[in-house]
Amino acid sequence: MSAGAARAELEGLLRAALAAVDGERLVRDAVREEDGTLVVAGRRLPAQARLVVAGAGKAAAAMAAGLEVVAGARIARGWLVTRDGYADAARAAAALPPARWTVREAGHPVPDARSEAAARELLALAAGTGTGDVLVLLLSGGASALLACPLPGLALADLAAATEALLASGAAIDEVNAVRKHLVEVAGGRLARAAGAGRIEVLAISDVPGDRLDVIGSGPCVPDPSTFADALAVLARRGLGASFPPAARAHLEAGARGERPESPKPGDGAFARVHTTLLAGNRTALEAAAEAARRRGLAVLALPGPLRGEAREAGRRLAALATALRPPAATVLLTGGETTVTLHAAGGNGRGGRNQELALAAALRLAGSEGVTLLAAGTDGSDGPTDAAGACADGGTTARAAAAGRGAQAALARHDSHSFFAAEGGLVRTGPTGTNVMDLVLVRVEAAGDRSNLPIPPASESV
Repeated sequence: MSAGAARAELEGLLRAALAAVDGERLVRDAVREEDGTLVVAGRRLPAQARLVVAGAGKAAAAMAAGLEVVAGARIARGWLVTRDGYADAARAAAALPPARWTVREAGHPVPDARSEAAARELLALAAGTGTGDVLVLLLSGGASALLACPLPGLALADLAAATEALLASGAAIDEVNAVRKHLVEVAGGRLARAAGAGRIEVLAISDVPGDRLDVIGSGPCVPDPSTFADALAVLARRGLGASFPPAARAHLEAGARGERPESPKPGDGAFARVHTTLLAGNRTALEAAAEAARRRGLAVLALPGPLRGEAREAGRRLAALATALRPPAATVLLTGGETTVTLHAAGGNGRGGRNQELALAAALRLAGSEGVTLLAAGTDGSDGPTDAAGACADGGTTARAAAAGRGAQAALARHDSHSFFAAEGGLVRTGPTGTNVMDLVLVRVEAAGDRSNLPIPPASESV
């Protein structure tokens, strides 16, 4: 099979995975009307309860559209915040009656003034609910940045600078959110404490390893097991000294000394009225991709996960594994998770994202080999500050880029994967997808009899 045909096949598997975790579909499947009452994930709501809905995250608009289809007439008020371009592109805004729904967009991954305003709106909405109301929270990845109201004594600029420093350090999402939960007013269970509703129903799509409810969107309605001391440990572990904003560090240090109130912990009475349902996660998407591959006659090898660590190292490992395989039939390797990119002082002036960097490192490892094609993509349709979801690489990627005047080694050193793949033709674009369940990496390996018996290229591309 040609590299182009292999890429098309992998893109088909990606589409199948995204369809399985579509936010609108997931909510429609989880909510139904039965005997005149609304049933949410098998739980009946009080027949006369007023329904107030809030959505936050990259899938918020799609999830809200799903709830509107099932329960529109029962919704007294709907409100949501999502990333720029994710409301209309998810085809949800037109399905949300303006008389009932307020739709906001805000900055991501670094919060902006709209993020702070949205968080204050949500807190006011929650505080305005009463004991006879049901507050439904539609939660998905990205909510942490979209709801960025700083705790007293901090400014939005502190939150933005803290976020930038954490992202540049290569901190994992659970580490980033452990810090955020001690800087942000909505996070770490504080939204549940602020709400007056007699019942809170949370429908969540997971974008974090292990599907930890306290990490998804920084856990606005679940107890926070992390502490100020844990947040400070993240800064120490990631070497965040002068690059971390002084006001934010001082706030964390004061909290560790007991001078700031901790986030709500397990056992807090605010959570007795909270019911949380996990609708889908990365595993859901991987299982759908595997089923689609089998329907196409491909063998499937699901790699243990989640995929974590430096994106470039993950790309090298996956490429090395794929080139070493000699399967009797065409096989797809599947894995998913969320890698990180640590910006190096000598480079870091390029443009890209973790999936494009993973694919670029894989391209170097695959150079000159045949029969292996790798696709890495973010399920939300975005990868870093770019318009691509990720990239596709094969044994001819580096040669095509060289012909276009792009050197793979130099691009990786500069973290400039986007420019590299834009010139070479390997960018994968989906647009906003209406979901967010971390990243998927799909690797197609041709059957041994259909591949050239080339030696595995040496791992000499380290930078």
